[in-house]
Amino acid sequence: MKVHLSFATHHLDASVAFYRTLLQAEPVKVRDDYALFLTESPGLELAIDLEPEACICEGAHYGFAVETTEEVDDAIARLRAAGYPVDVETGETCCYAVQNKVWATDPDGRRWETYFVVEESQERDTAGAAACC
Repeated sequence: MKVHLSFATHHLDASVAFYRTLLQAEPVKVRDDYALFLTESPGLELAIDLEPEACICEGAHYGFAVETTEEVDDAIARLRAAGYPVDVETGETCCYAVQNKVWATDPDGRRWETYFVVEESQERDTAGAAACC
């Protein structure tokens, strides 16, 4: 089973470049108005549709829970090397768990986190409200 997401974008080429870096994968299909990524880890089918007039929803975020803090470090290095600005949080409490994470934003403003849960917590949040769940 794979999760399927379909996103509208105002900037297809920039979105393809961002998701190529974030997912460490090449799209399996690219057209003038569409791109499709299929990945096994994570199990994801991501369709990106060029819709210059689309309203992009604000406030939502997406993410990947990884199995080691080294995977967070790898994501930080990969995103920075590609020139994407990142927000790094280490040892912050979010959603009742102490986490190490990196945030990156796609060309249409969708925030993505890659995070590792260090330990569970009785507190909800110590990170800034905008950065956390």
